[in-house]
Amino acid sequence: MEFATWQLDFERALLATAVHNGHDLRPEVEAAMVLDEDTRLREEDPHTGELAAFVGPHVTVNRSRFEVDLNRPPDTSVYETPEDSWGLRVWRERPDPDLVAASRALHGDFYDRLGTTLEKLVQRHGGFVLYDVHSYNHRREGPLARPEPQDRNPTVNLGTGSLPARWKPVAEAFLDSMRSSTAAGLPIDARENVKFEGRYVAQFVHDNFGEAGCALAIEFKKVFMDEWSHTLHAEALDQFGTALARSTGPVLEAWESQCR
Repeated sequence: MEFATWQLDFERALLATAVHNGHDLRPEVEAAMVLDEDTRLREEDPHTGELAAFVGPHVTVNRSRFEVDLNRPPDTSVYETPEDSWGLRVWRERPDPDLVAASRALHGDFYDRLGTTLEKLVQRHGGFVLYDVHSYNHRREGPLARPEPQDRNPTVNLGTGSLPARWKPVAEAFLDSMRSSTAAGLPIDARENVKFEGRYVAQFVHDNFGEAGCALAIEFKKVFMDEWSHTLHAEALDQFGTALARSTGPVLEAWESQCR
């Protein structure tokens, strides 16, 4: 399978990414890895590519973050030691420098193409909004453990740590829209910078296109699936995707108002 699937359409000033969606590994990485597949899958963001597709134009990465993490800067995009990966032992022994270099090259290739894609949106529309779609675990103590408290684990966390001040109304429009929707049987609890503040995807956008481009780092709590058995709750996933799609209208309207 190709490294990433690019489903592009330049008719709207909009793009979604799912950079942690993937589970594939190239053969030499798989041979060097000791981390078991079940744990690896639990730390990945399965189904975020499906969520991103609800936005419309989207990029879904098919390789695992344990091969290369596109939401980290190039020099830390490969988890070389357990300290890089939440204490998890990823490799049988420290990975060969050539393997690390090849993975980092994939990081560079991805951002080269992303930059070119965003440039086209700027040329066509004067800028863009990027939805950076992720998911996160909330039952880390085990499959039978109680979920972590809701007050520190919103259903949707919007990361705006690198967001330029001019795009604050865009973030507010997103939060208001998500809060007006329901999913998994409850109103969506959407809050800002409670669990995560966004990382390299958003930083790349704001460093290179901040005057024209707004990146929203969106983390869905894994209530649309069982993070231990990986069983999908398809109806909940569809509800989250529908809420995400509904948000694009008010978000683009808020972005356009800031561009005038």
